[in-house]
Amino acid sequence: MTFRIVVFLLLLQLPVFGQVSLSTDAEISIITCGPDQDELYSAFGHSAIRVKDPASGMDLAYNYGVFKFDSKFYLNFTLGALYYKLGVDQFDSFRAFYISQNRYVHEQILNLSPGQKKMVFDYLQENARPENATYRYDYFYNNCATKVRDVFVELFDSQIKFDDTYATSGYTIRMLTGDRLQKQRWGKLAINILLGSPLDKKLTLFEYMYLPDYLESGFDHAMLNGTKIVEDKVIIYNSQKTASTKNLFQPWLVFGIFLVLTAVISQYDLNRNKRSGWLDYLLFPTVGGVGILLLFLWFATDHHAAANNLNLLWAIPTHIFVPIFLSNKRFYSLLKPYLLITIILIFISFPLWIIVSEQFDSDLFTLPVILYIRALTLYRLLKRVS
Repeated sequence: MTFRIVVFLLLLQLPVFGQVSLSTDAEISIITCGPDQDELYSAFGHSAIRVKDPASGMDLAYNYGVFKFDSKFYLNFTLGALYYKLGVDQFDSFRAFYISQNRYVHEQILNLSPGQKKMVFDYLQENARPENATYRYDYFYNNCATKVRDVFVELFDSQIKFDDTYATSGYTIRMLTGDRLQKQRWGKLAINILLGSPLDKKLTLFEYMYLPDYLESGFDHAMLNGTKIVEDKVIIYNSQKTASTKNLFQPWLVFGIFLVLTAVISQYDLNRNKRSGWLDYLLFPTVGGVGILLLFLWFATDHHAAANNLNLLWAIPTHIFVPIFLSNKRFYSLLKPYLLITIILIFISFPLWIIVSEQFDSDLFTLPVILYIRALTLYRLLKRVS
């Protein structure tokens, strides 16, 4: 699906770098496309700038969301070194693509003077040149929506004012992102595990505009030289309601079953005074592997949002060695205090995570609960041996 979208957008790009002037009938618009909850990458929507000039027949979409899908894409994604570019598409084709995905398309026609329209158009033309089009992508601070916002901020500076009272302030990136991933529970869980405290920064309304819907509402309430910048608003396409599909393969069910299974097996082990080794060989190395990944993202990549990850309180990388310690009684004297420290850290992580993130994610908290039950069980079994 991703590859098809990328190929589609790349094929639409046009060589529009020659000297082109706008007529007095030209329009500059901000285009907001709705989300597609079938895929994680499209769950937040999309933004673009439309330049329409009936006199010349020009009708273009300037789209900061184009990326090259090649053999290095996944490596760059892992390392946090993604590069996107500004693509120029025929608007009819751009619009048809999002309508084909049943994603709403809204247009905000901007109240700009001929001189201001020329400034925007010239800026986009210059940015679309091959040597200027590529930029380093950041999910929250430098994406397809913020690039659209920043075109006008850079051009008009103090002349443009964004109202900071029209919406509730104080939301964090984690809150805003999680709210848009209610149908992407696995994606939301992955973000809450892999990304650290930078996601818990409280944003200004200006920073909310990393999301296309907030970009749209931000411009609805923006003023340029004391006048509303949005002159007219057009609903090009309203998405149609479709029957929602039930998918039982959700974190709450998968980890809920594993939680019950862990509790039952652990009680069984305590009753017979013997551990079920297969569960420990599965659980601890898996959690330790998650911890290694968290450390890698924090220290070895440019994913700035992965820093200061509190999940390392329970996803401890050294958990990968627990099965080795369990297989030799000589290590039991070391393993008991290790398990006790693990239990304490998990216990601490619950209130600390809630205080820092200001929210409770039941999918995320199931994982440390499973580990807590098993660590406590092993600790009690080892105490009986000594």
